[in-house]
Amino acid sequence: MKNSSRRRLLVILVSALTTAVLAPCAWADASGDVSVERGRYLVMTTGCNDCHTAGYSMANGQVPESEWLMGDNAGWYGPWGTTYATNLRISFSNKTEDQWLSYARNLRTRPAMTWFSLNILTEEDLRSLYRFIRQLQPLGEPAPSYIAPGTQPPQPYFELVAPPPPPPAEVAQ
Repeated sequence: MKNSSRRRLLVILVSALTTAVLAPCAWADASGDVSVERGRYLVMTTGCNDCHTAGYSMANGQVPESEWLMGDNAGWYGPWGTTYATNLRISFSNKTEDQWLSYARNLRTRPAMTWFSLNILTEEDLRSLYRFIRQLQPLGEPAPSYIAPGTQPPQPYFELVAPPPPPPAEVAQ
């Protein structure tokens, strides 16, 4: 391959990588908008539906928006006890936008909720999530209550078990 062809290929690769790395940042930083549509996009791309919409993952994401975010009665069972995905439609209907911002910034909870990801979203992202979820009707029932460790939860539930530790390494004598 000639030097000019290599240089051209390098320019194309650097351009593609730069676009791939910076394009998501442009959405977050340049737009600065707060909108229902942005909130819908975030719900679809950050995994909210994976837990908070019953059957979403099993349906390969093909659940009507009218059924999104109503929680799930399938528990997440592990050493922390059993947790359930909240009905966000009901939860959000009881919070102002500023209460939601404070809640999202300070949330610390049990698995399977990825609260650490929620904590770092931009203010615009959090406001957009709020506005999208609030425009959905507060339908459905509240999620089941947390069950303390040592109590077998009712079906259905997902059991999250850590693999056993590796055997200890043999020490050379």
